[in-house]
Amino acid sequence: MLRNVKIADLNVGDVIECYFILKEATSKTTANGRPYLSAQVSDRSGYITMMVWDYPGPVGEANVGQVVKVRGEVIEYRGTHQLTGHRIRLAQENDVYDKSMLVPTAPIDPEQRMEEIQKLVQSLEDADYRSLCETMLRRHGEAFRNIPAAKSVHHSFLNGLLMHTSNMLKIAELMAEIYSDVVDRSLLLAGTLLHDFAKEEEFVFSELGLSTGYTVKGQLLGHLVMGAQEVAKVAAELGIPEEKSILLQHMLLSHHGEPEFGAAVVPMCAEAELLSKIDLIDSRMEIYTEALAEIQPGMFTNRIFALDKKIYRHE
Repeated sequence: MLRNVKIADLNVGDVIECYFILKEATSKTTANGRPYLSAQVSDRSGYITMMVWDYPGPVGEANVGQVVKVRGEVIEYRGTHQLTGHRIRLAQENDVYDKSMLVPTAPIDPEQRMEEIQKLVQSLEDADYRSLCETMLRRHGEAFRNIPAAKSVHHSFLNGLLMHTSNMLKIAELMAEIYSDVVDRSLLLAGTLLHDFAKEEEFVFSELGLSTGYTVKGQLLGHLVMGAQEVAKVAAELGIPEEKSILLQHMLLSHHGEPEFGAAVVPMCAEAELLSKIDLIDSRMEIYTEALAEIQPGMFTNRIFALDKKIYRHE
């Protein structure tokens, strides 16, 4: 039996006893009425789907984000590794494990990314947008640097929001140069930087720093509305002209592109149009990165809910 093995190093046939983070969990029932747990467990190296058959609890949805001790066997299911759990329980106070090996972290240098963003903000030609961005970074810099960008779909690891936003800023900088005759660079970069700041208030975070659910405000308002509200408030405090404040608010409210995807309004200026597409590009590329890492070349993934399709890993 293997202990303290990383998910990325698991092979079919391995029998393990390890500590993982319970990433997702749903209690279900088979067609013949037998209970089972459908879950995903993760560590710093990745995640794996797990099924615990004939299991009525107590571990379940309420324990997402917590550390669990799992005994089980790795099998192959539809071309991917899957864990069949034989036993599962919550980690206890006297259990000995390394938390730093469990928490997935963005493959970036956070200090370098923060420095790059601060330099980019300083380069904004428009003093109003620059001032607003500097103020928001001072107020939210620590959370912006550390929290995940999502609960599960993309960049759902520590420093994920920083990675996602800094990637987007690089694309936005390029787009602003290409379309300089129609795009206000300062507005585009400011909107890109601030578009997800309100996720700090939208998510509930576990003691390990991962997102495990949504706050009441997060569910009733969402980060688009909360973000736009704070931009309006800070802009008023700084005496920024109303039109600039409204343009930034519009970018945040429309950055999901369409109402069916959560946008409060559709993009109605060039900068908002670009922001919605840049957000889509980076989130989808991260979904591809994570999904393709789970399969071998020449294989297709299972259907990916966020993409509404399966994808292929070529040589």
